[in-house]
Amino acid sequence: MLQITDDIRIEDWEITEQFIRASGPGGQNVNKTSSAVELRFEADRSPNLPGPVKGRLRRLAGRRWTKEGAVVLQVDETRSQARNREIARQRLADLIAKACEKPKRRVPTRPTLASKRRRIEGKKARGEKKALRGRVDPDN
Repeated sequence: MLQITDDIRIEDWEITEQFIRASGPGGQNVNKTSSAVELRFEADRSPNLPGPVKGRLRRLAGRRWTKEGAVVLQVDETRSQARNREIARQRLADLIAKACEKPKRRVPTRPTLASKRRRIEGKKARGEKKALRGRVDPDN
């Protein structure tokens, strides 16, 4: 069981782990051992995740989200199969915890009258400076 928040916990039956050959560190040992882990969490079918959390998780997961509605994480950072498994589970927990946070609603603001005036005055000053550039009339 993976405890995310007080309300959300992911049961072991919702997560499937498959061990595959790694391409990371380990020298010749990686050619004969399956130390990388591919963790698959069926997020769309999970009864423990509320709807809004699923939506945010889908957006956060990006290309790790499959068409079937699963989150797939691959970890091959270390030589140890157990350590890679821990890292994958921690990444999943962090991803779900981040999806649990409600995004702060943006309050649209307007520029102040003084800032508008300063902007216009700056534009006028730059325009006058550029207007003084150019050919010099030899008659004057």
